Amino acid sequence: MSRALEVRLAPTRQVRVRAMAKVNLDLRVLAKRPDGYHDLRTIFQTISLADSLDIAYTPGRQTDIEAEDSLNIPDNLVVRAARLAMEAMGARGRVELRLVKRIPMGAGLGGGSSDAAAVLLALPVLVGRTLDAARMRELAEQLGSDVPFFLLGGQAVGIGRGSELFPLPDQPACPGVLVAPGIHVSTPEAYRRLSPRLTSESLQNKIVSFQSRTWEPVSGVAGANDFEEVVFEQHPELAILKKRLVVAGASTAMMTGSGSALFGLFHNRDEVTRAIASLREEKTFRISLVNRVRYRAMWWQALKQHIDGRVWPPRSRYLR
Repeated sequence: MSRALEVRLAPTRQVRVRAMAKVNLDLRVLAKRPDGYHDLRTIFQTISLADSLDIAYTPGRQTDIEAEDSLNIPDNLVVRAARLAMEAMGARGRVELRLVKRIPMGAGLGGGSSDAAAVLLALPVLVGRTLDAARMRELAEQLGSDVPFFLLGGQAVGIGRGSELFPLPDQPACPGVLVAPGIHVSTPEAYRRLSPRLTSESLQNKIVSFQSRTWEPVSGVAGANDFEEVVFEQHPELAILKKRLVVAGASTAMMTGSGSALFGLFHNRDEVTRAIASLREEKTFRISLVNRVRYRAMWWQALKQHIDGRVWPPRSRYLR
């Protein structure tokens, strides 16, 4: 059989995966760096709220990438991720992507970053090539500061721009409520307002406080988010929503990222049900914290038809 005929008859491989959102259980903004970004200290945590992504790959003589998404997102990160991955693998063929968004956009939940990471994890499996963990992280950093975290999942410390990661021990799942008020918060504006308040004394206090939080992690207990002070000044309705989560019984409540989404963590599901009822006029989601063991198990289950064993990153069974 000729090589050209083999390509034409090559089967399409496809998979449906879930790209999970994240919250920040702690977020401290430190001094501005020479490259214009601020140094961060944060604790990332994956949560159960997720987008759905269908990925199909058909071998071919040239690369063609097509994406369909429910919101017609311009310059969608999944396309950029697929292009980077194909180039890095030296692979060619047709890649079809279909994204169904459930994670609210521009709310500090990392939805676009998670979608991009999902492509980096799944596409090499379908293609039958390898991208080792180090190379995959390099590609993830090119796509965005939060993308590398979603190659890891669970709970992790992020420093620098947030892409330098240190896994924290898995904690038991904790139920919660996510509130997405649909308010647009400008991240550059939040940084601009916060910068004048970053004194040497406050930075040292933040570092000590953050270290204490990471040395003694407790499931369901969050720290502080430096963005709350400036964002709540501009959008006082978000401060009110945080108070309502506390009144509803949240053991902790805070904003994630630079907003505008807020989350509350509760002791049990009955408390979550009552909290959602008390916030019935708001857009809410029932969530749970997803640890690293569960995160990887979810990926192995989704890719089980195409992988060889339970290794991380997932390893294709089509490798030659």
